[in-house]
Amino acid sequence: MSEFLSYEVSDGVATLTIQRPEKRNAMTFAMLGDFIEMVAAASEDPEARVLIITGVPGSFCAGTDLSDLSTIPGKERGLRGTAEERSKWWPIVDCTIPVIGAIDGPAFGMGAEFTSQCDIRLCGESARFSWNFSHRGLVPDTGAGSWLLPRLIGVQRAMKLLYTGDVLSAQDALDIGYIDELVPSSELAASAQALASRIAKNSPFSHKRVKSLVYEGLGGDVSEHMKRHTQAMAECFASDDHQEGVASFLERRGANFTGS
Repeated sequence: MSEFLSYEVSDGVATLTIQRPEKRNAMTFAMLGDFIEMVAAASEDPEARVLIITGVPGSFCAGTDLSDLSTIPGKERGLRGTAEERSKWWPIVDCTIPVIGAIDGPAFGMGAEFTSQCDIRLCGESARFSWNFSHRGLVPDTGAGSWLLPRLIGVQRAMKLLYTGDVLSAQDALDIGYIDELVPSSELAASAQALASRIAKNSPFSHKRVKSLVYEGLGGDVSEHMKRHTQAMAECFASDDHQEGVASFLERRGANFTGS
């Protein structure tokens, strides 16, 4: 448990909340380390089938706390791991369970990067995004802005946001397909919980493989994807979750998936 992060699980839905409202949930380097560890722990939590990442009402994450920069030497600030240590850069993508971003208030800099890594994004009406790294002489700090963002919204739109650091409103984010749903801020938590509960009812075994196939497929060719696909299909056919899915359909009852 971290002073500025909370984690709880109920009915298969884990919620990680960033809670530093006096700084609009800006991240110190210590917070970032805790955040990465907590997201990784959610992957291993047997009670968690879906993870919601959110902030205290009115704030998601305003980026890196610039007043904390003096705690890390300049040349080391952005390098929290080697290029091969993907979990330190893309902890949300590497989380093996589905991840929903429930976003309200500013998601700037690192906060915007975290939203790109979420599988599904829901927003309150006060949400706004900015990849403002060029304002600080930087590139997107996790690499998501330069790799995932163009795939999510197209190269031209991504380049404009990255070059200008302009603020993207919640409505504009919806219009360009960056977010899946825009709701009143007062309804955001309930909407995210309802979606997470729907997802949590389905097979964790297949969810893990779907997530891996989609993200690995973004950067590979079709032949390599189909090798991964056929392996995943074979694993699914042999799984207890598949047997339960078929049995529950034939017996006209709800499925009781175990993830095995």
